[in-house]
Amino acid sequence: MDKEDARYQKLEQLHERRKQVVRLHVRSVPVMQIVALTGLSYPTVRKAIDLFAAGGWAALKPAARGRSAGQGRLLKPEQEAFVRRTICDKRPEQLKMEFALWTRAAVMQFIEREFGVKLSIRATGEYLRRWGLTPQKPIKRAYEQRPEAVRQWLEHEYPAIERRARAEGGEIHWGDETALVNTDVRGRSYAPRGKTPVTLAVGGTRQKLSMISTVTNRGRANWMIIDGAFNHERLIEFFEALVADGRRRGQKVFLILDNLGVHHCKPVKAWLAEHQAAIEVFYLPSYSPELNPDERLNADLKHAIGTKVPVRTKAKLHAAANEHMAFVAAHPERVRSYFQDPFVRYAA
Repeated sequence: MDKEDARYQKLEQLHERRKQVVRLHVRSVPVMQIVALTGLSYPTVRKAIDLFAAGGWAALKPAARGRSAGQGRLLKPEQEAFVRRTICDKRPEQLKMEFALWTRAAVMQFIEREFGVKLSIRATGEYLRRWGLTPQKPIKRAYEQRPEAVRQWLEHEYPAIERRARAEGGEIHWGDETALVNTDVRGRSYAPRGKTPVTLAVGGTRQKLSMISTVTNRGRANWMIIDGAFNHERLIEFFEALVADGRRRGQKVFLILDNLGVHHCKPVKAWLAEHQAAIEVFYLPSYSPELNPDERLNADLKHAIGTKVPVRTKAKLHAAANEHMAFVAAHPERVRSYFQDPFVRYAA
């Protein structure tokens, strides 16, 4: 009879087989007869009997197989902590490395440079996974952005605007402009492996519109779709609509914009000076689009337009944009969700 190999048995099965051996042994069955009855090898039977003799029934439970946690690691715990902290706090370029992002290759090179430990790509990935780090699409941030200006905005300037709006019964709007094109197809499509799917070409019929919009943390959205150049005249037209809406609700408009040139031009400044009692405009730190909740509205709209069959005319693009914006305006909870992004939660 073929003998069972205990190495390939599950731990629970091995435990039960050991108990079976001991029960026969306690009944004074000879060892070789136990071997014949159970189909186990002599070393396995002998080991079960010896374990029982040394520690009783509790000693029969097999120990977990494989390496124990941490066994075989090439990095010491303090080295692991140092590498993880560096990845979280610095970019590769700040450490004079020729990598734009923390890829496995970059981490592997950094570890070899700092500690002389050469890991494989796979082992580096295992360390990253163990440290709770996952590959993610990074947020782009301009080199020109000044961190001290961002801190000043978050800690002083915006809280002051918020206090004024509350004291004067006003409402804070976050505004931005975006472009819409009918050829912007987004997302992924399933296809056979190795055969890249082809989207419907809109060749020769590229249509473009602009949109200016605002959102509030109370879930309100305002927008104006523009066919043609976006200039100070269209911006003032949008301001007038915002002011009219604010007057209907008895609220002054506190509008926060980025530093696009048209926002600072003389005609706009003159118009704002004349209507200061109804609307005031404030400006985000330069090169800081991630601080604007209205950017999330723009992304929402572009995703909605880009995941549908491309339209061929400007009128249909205008209608599709208006339809989605009307849907957004009818669902305040959707607008409020834009403010849950970690970078704009300060404005929620």
